[in-house]
Order: sequence, then C-alpha cells, then structure tokens
Amino acid sequence: MKKSLSAIVLFVLVVYASVFMPSTVYATDGMNLEGYGPIATGMGGASMAYDNGTAAMMNNPATLGLMPDGNRLDVALGYLGPHITVTGPRETTSQSNAFYMPAIGWIQKSGQSAYGVGVFAQGGMGAKYDANSFLAQGTGDYVGSQLGVGRVIVPFAYNVTPDLIVAASVDFVWADLDLKMALPGSQFAGLVTSCSGPACAGLPILATMSETRLDFWSGGPFSGAATGTGYAGKLGATYKINSDVSIGATYHSKTSLNDLKTKSDGASLSAGSPGAMGALGAGQISVRDFQWPETYAVGVSWNATKELMVVFDIKQINWSGVMKNFKMTYDGTVNGANATIDFAMPQNWKDQTVFELGAGYIVSPEWILRAGLNITNNPIPNTYLNALFPAIEENHLTLGAGYMISKASSVDASFTYAPRVAAVSDQAGAAVYHMQNNAQVMYSYRF
Repeated sequence: MKKSLSAIVLFVLVVYASVFMPSTVYATDGMNLEGYGPIATGMGGASMAYDNGTAAMMNNPATLGLMPDGNRLDVALGYLGPHITVTGPRETTSQSNAFYMPAIGWIQKSGQSAYGVGVFAQGGMGAKYDANSFLAQGTGDYVGSQLGVGRVIVPFAYNVTPDLIVAASVDFVWADLDLKMALPGSQFAGLVTSCSGPACAGLPILATMSETRLDFWSGGPFSGAATGTGYAGKLGATYKINSDVSIGATYHSKTSLNDLKTKSDGASLSAGSPGAMGALGAGQISVRDFQWPETYAVGVSWNATKELMVVFDIKQINWSGVMKNFKMTYDGTVNGANATIDFAMPQNWKDQTVFELGAGYIVSPEWILRAGLNITNNPIPNTYLNALFPAIEENHLTLGAGYMISKASSVDASFTYAPRVAAVSDQAGAAVYHMQNNAQVMYSYRF
C-alpha cells in the first residue's frame, strides 16, 4: 500500500508542476521569499539545522535526514499581500496586492537514506499600475511587470553517521516574465546597446518621440509571456554536536537558465504622444542571461529545554553576480522593416546578508508556537530603482503555530509582517513605499 501511495504522490507532483504552478511570486528578501514552508517561516526563515518538513528541499536538503523512517507528504498554500505605493507628480498604488502560491513535497526516509520530489515557488517581483497613473505616461494602457521562478526538486540525503548527514538535490528551474513599460523616447533610446537590420536607420527618430512603449504580457495566471527553463543544484550537511545542539550548512548553485523568450510575435513596440500612440511593430523578446544567484547559509539549532528550541541562520545571497544588467533583445519589425535591437537596463544590485532568528515552544503534545525575525538590507541602489521592480523590503516579523491532529497528520501555519520601507529613485525622483502581510498554511500526512 505504501508503494502505491508513493506512486500516486509522484504522479500528482508531476501533473501539478506542469499545469498548476502560478507564474508570479512577490518576494521579500530581494526576489526570494522570506522563508520556505510555514515551520521555518514561523521562526524567521531559519532552517539549516532541524527538521522542517519537505520544505528542506528549498532550505537545506540535509535536514531531510532528520525525519523518522516512513513517508511524509506536505501540501501547502502561501499568500503574499504586498502593498506598494509610488509618489511622484501624484500618488499611485500597485494593483498587484494578493497572490496565492501552492507547494507540495513528498519524502521517503528509509534507514540511512531519504529521497523524494517537490514543487516550490522560488520567488519573483513586480507591480502593476493602471493606465491613469503617472507611470503610464499618458499612453492609454497600464504598466507593470510580473517575474516568477519555480522549481521541481529531486533531493537525496544520507546519514553518514548517527550525527552527520550529507545531501544534494537536482533542481529543474523555470522562469517567466510579463512586462508593460512606458518611457520617454529619449530614455528608451538610451537603453539600446546595439541594432542590426534595415529598420535601424530610423531608430534615432524614436529618441524624438515624447513616449514609447514595450509590451509583452500573457494575461494568464499560470505562465508569463516570456518563458525559460534550466537547472541548478544544492549541497547540504548537518552535524549533531550533542543531544541539544546541531549545526547545518548549505550551498545553492547559480541557475543555468535558457533565455526567456516570447512567441515570435509576442511583443510589441509603439510610440507617439499622450493620447496619440501608434503601433510600430511586433516581434519576439528574449530576456538574455537571467539567472538566480548562488546562496550560502549556515545555522544552528539549540534545544534550550525540553519545550524550547532556538534557531539562528546567516544567509548570503549573491545578487551582484546576476543582477548587473537586465538585458533584452527585440527581434521583429519596426515600421514594416526588420530589426534586431538589444536593450540593457542597469541594475547593479548589492549582495544581501540575511539574519534569521527564531524559536519554537511546545505548549502541549498537540501544540507548538513559533516566532522569529528576518533581517536584511535593500539590495537595489537608489540610482537604478524602478517602480516596476520594487523588491526593496528589508525586515520581517514572523509568527507561527503547529497542531498535531493525530500521529499521522498535522497542520502548520505562519504569518509574516514586513514593515513599510521607502526608497527614492535617483532617476525618476519618485519614492517607492512597500509593505507586506504574508501567510502560509501546510497540511502534513505521514504514512
């Protein structure tokens, strides 16, 4: 019966990954979520050195070896509630304020080995402002961005000794992007790094236009207009120092994603003046060399008493290695002639060091309460801040709880409050304000 259940679980995971995973996730540690799984998130996201369920596939896969023998299936749902306001000539608020992201994972622990599969949202960023906002530049259409990244993860953990566990995972990664952007013609021309084709002779005319637009938007909930796939991997280890103290560490590799591409006519260019925009052409957009950064983390868990566990992690996210420039290529027509136009939007993100501190307290055999802090810096320099990519959140306060329904099943939940932060764009002179209320809930079944 266990083998049959395992096969059913694997089938459901594959179908889920290919059909139902949402395309966009709004993240808070740069483009990462502040925590993966409600057990870890309830304790500030710390997850390196204790059993936090199948979300360990996203955290430290070595903690899967801390599970008891048997199968575990986790089914989770996350809610992200960003509130983004931009002040400039007038105030405007992003319409993207509620997102739901399911996750699912299955692990089988047998003796010294643990293995399984899971599907998780990695993170993303974006916002959406209506056509009447000053960010739309009077072009008659809304502007915004939606970037999402997800993973199908196959982990393997091995208990080398009763105290030492090592692990690795192979991650299939996908990413998608929607973008609707309005810029004065002079700014648009300033993003162009090269052009080839007959239409390039007329490209300088764009710089004289009062407004230009670049648009590619799928309009669907499960996939962006520009999509790409690739792979990555993780390594992890945990070591039990004594009966009360364990340490853990992990390395997440930089992704190897293909270019994100739209359909051959999936993007459009237009130009003109407010209220008098005209189509220039259609073509394919390729987002070139977009990657997720490598990450290092170390942590410790301490059973201070039989009831109280304290956890602390330090994580390094190397955004500077992947977010120097946001590069795109438009391959299509401009006023009836062909052109291949390369763009580059400077980003120059800074690396993030994230401090994650939390505690869990067993109130009764059925109940555990959790609380934590997640503290980091805003990775986006004001020089390159763009209201379409407002990933400026810094600190988070987290709460959580777990309830054992029976020996086989349990429910865990977490709530995160990210206080309002502000940053001012040196280019646009607009101030971006960002706060979030996020939540996760998970049902676990052991068999």
